[in-house]
Amino acid sequence: MLQPDTFQHKGLRQQLVNELRAHGLAADDVLAAIGRVPRHCFFDSGFLRFAYSDKAFPIGAGQTISRPSTVAFQTSLLRVEPQQRVLEVGTGSGYQTAVLIEMGAQVYTIERQRELFLRAQTLLGQMRYRAHFAYGDGHKGLPSYAPYQRILVTAGAADIPPVLLEQLDVGGRMVIPVGQGSQQMTLVERISPTEVRVSTHGSFEFVPMLQGRV
Repeated sequence: MLQPDTFQHKGLRQQLVNELRAHGLAADDVLAAIGRVPRHCFFDSGFLRFAYSDKAFPIGAGQTISRPSTVAFQTSLLRVEPQQRVLEVGTGSGYQTAVLIEMGAQVYTIERQRELFLRAQTLLGQMRYRAHFAYGDGHKGLPSYAPYQRILVTAGAADIPPVLLEQLDVGGRMVIPVGQGSQQMTLVERISPTEVRVSTHGSFEFVPMLQGRV
């Protein structure tokens, strides 16, 4: 059953947004989207105290819901514009999906853990967030709907998957944590059909992106 969004929740959410803003962690459009998504709905009711703290939290299947500051940082690097086609690799809880939808994106999201795939699909439907959901290997992306103007990867990759690069449109941006153990937040910009520009933006720790297992 979907939890209500009370004045208490809205107040806690505004405190979180203020905290993120004070640390300069996100653009205004990203913070506005975070301010509209009831993050507590992605938690069991007994864990409200964790929903609006800046901490990661386990969601089952060995996965976590990322820290709000990490969601804010990745989303800001992505520079989403309304109506852009965004491929999200790693639906997880569905929280990041909701933030992207609140920013006006057309979201195509893929998850390799069936338990999480089904749960996120159900929850986001109850919350009236519309996305295209797919169950499968994120390394392969979703070529049927490519190209994408934006690609966001929410798990740590050993390297940048070439197949995802092929699905990135010219002028597009991909944000992906790359590395073993801790990762470097990596921004890939598609300059032309044959050229990309790569830059790194700090160290993070994500659960690993596993290939070929669904």
